[in-house]
Amino acid sequence: MGLDTGKPLSTLHEKASYDVADFAVPTGREEEWRFTPLSRLKGLHEGVAASANVVVQVDAAPEVTVETVGRDDQRVGKAYVPADRVSAQAYASFEKATVVTVAREAVASKPTVITFTGSGQGAAYGHTVVRLEPMAEAVVVLDHQGSAVYADNVEFVVGEGATLKVVSLQDWADDAVHVSHHHALLAKDATFRGFVVTLGGDLVRLSPSVAYDGPGGDAELNGLYFVDAGQHLEHRLLVDHSRPDCRSNVDYRGALQGQDAHAVWIGDVIIRVEAEGTDTYELNRNLLLTDGARADSVPNLEILTGEVAGAGHASASGRLDDEHIFYLQARGIPFEDARRLVIRGFFAQLLEKIEVPELRERVLARVEAELEK
Repeated sequence: MGLDTGKPLSTLHEKASYDVADFAVPTGREEEWRFTPLSRLKGLHEGVAASANVVVQVDAAPEVTVETVGRDDQRVGKAYVPADRVSAQAYASFEKATVVTVAREAVASKPTVITFTGSGQGAAYGHTVVRLEPMAEAVVVLDHQGSAVYADNVEFVVGEGATLKVVSLQDWADDAVHVSHHHALLAKDATFRGFVVTLGGDLVRLSPSVAYDGPGGDAELNGLYFVDAGQHLEHRLLVDHSRPDCRSNVDYRGALQGQDAHAVWIGDVIIRVEAEGTDTYELNRNLLLTDGARADSVPNLEILTGEVAGAGHASASGRLDDEHIFYLQARGIPFEDARRLVIRGFFAQLLEKIEVPELRERVLARVEAELEK
């Protein structure tokens, strides 16, 4: 299939195709790849990695239908066209896709948990589709664990008036490599709440994106990451406002510690000419806990109409506030406890937005474990 000329005007998203051949092998000099250490991708960007397996298991709510389908299923690839070579490679290479469907007006009584478990060093490719029909409501958890070299695409198709809440947890083993695109397509008056938690892995590069297929769509993209020595955790977001009277809000926060801990956050918001009445804001904050850690944060806002309800962005990276630490120490709290309290406070507002209590507790415990290192 050829190139899609209807993609955003931003040069970071100028090309989209299902065909791997339409994308040159990255060299690292391209803007979209300049932050990513290609040598650590284990061949994912070249398509030469040996094949392996990632086991997909689904614990579904009773109201949810789960199917394993072939590449020819018409529901696969309808909401998202790959936007870089790894994404196209994943689309060309997966054998079976997981399709999760919530029927019209159904309200899922519990979260549907999709667990991805890696068990080897070769490359695996996957595809997941989550479909909510009009007026449906559901919570979906994507839980990644084990050791893998994994590239995949995830499509979230949210029907008219439907509400989908997603938590994607990257809790990989220390040697894992994961490159993934998450794309949400929102119909009229649809609501999407996406929460990304990235803690494990040697190199993780996630690209969440949102597009609107009708007015009144409402999207929130939240993210929390903790980067250790030598880790590379990269999040590249795109919100493409192409319909009137839609809303988006982005809030990603990360903490980094250790030599060569590296976080990359790219936030692109595009408001097209026809997207009058758009209300959008994006925020990224990074807390550098030690020397030797590096955070690259690049918010981009492209506005092509003067009729917006609100549009803004902010980015900040810095060290722990000495005044906050001193305030707590002055009240008898030891330094390490004071440090832990400040970092927990940094993440607290976001953690509250994780809808699944046991998952929220698991993430908090993992953050606490990071602080003990």
